[in-house]
Amino acid sequence: MGNPVSVSYDGYIAIVTIDNPPMNALNVDVINGLYAAFGALEDNNDVRVVILTGAGDKAFVAGADIKEFPNWTRDNVRDISSRGQRLFTLIENFKTPVIGAINGFALGGGLELALVCDIRLASEKARMGLPEVSLGIVPGYGGTQRLAQSIPVGEAKKMIYSAEHVKADRAYQIGLVQGVYAPEALMDEAMALAKKIAANAPLGVQHAKRAVGYVRNLTIEQGMAAELEATYQTFITEDKVEGVDAFINKRTPDFKNR
Repeated sequence: MGNPVSVSYDGYIAIVTIDNPPMNALNVDVINGLYAAFGALEDNNDVRVVILTGAGDKAFVAGADIKEFPNWTRDNVRDISSRGQRLFTLIENFKTPVIGAINGFALGGGLELALVCDIRLASEKARMGLPEVSLGIVPGYGGTQRLAQSIPVGEAKKMIYSAEHVKADRAYQIGLVQGVYAPEALMDEAMALAKKIAANAPLGVQHAKRAVGYVRNLTIEQGMAAELEATYQTFITEDKVEGVDAFINKRTPDFKNR
């Protein structure tokens, strides 16, 4: 088959779509496609927001391709898992916000992929979970860490230990997703949010994303120092001058990403 990952554009917004029927399984081709897509987007200075979603209405990513598991051996499993971890960290640290539009099942590696998105919006039909222990393994692409950082630890343990699937409304209640919408409205809502973000100063948003990301890895003192540096870096931009002038003169700013 061809590349199961495609990229389309709507103004400043890039839409990355995983299309690997029937359930958009996270196989080697999808991982390679995501590496290529985000690698190319990193060099595109016109992109201000990325929406990541799955094709069709069944699955965002329904998990790893179990048919590939027999090829995972004692000799290569560390390398395979490590490559997936590096990809997900690359997406998590991508320069612009990434919105996950969870249009269906997000299980195993699919939920782990959703967890690296800055904001997650879900279809009412979405189901999420980390069912790896039911296969005798554990989440291998960062799920044990990111799920526990994204929702209350007890809820994360319950999901992981029980291998249960969580419905969209429950995911919203525990903070796993930031919005739940009718299936036919999901992409419109994701696009509306993306446009709202893209209307702001790009460098300001990028520095804000970086500063918020420090919460996971730094002490509060280190994080505050990083925020101070981000404040300085944004105050010396042309977009800051434009934003302030537009506010004072009651007009829409024209940000140039510089």
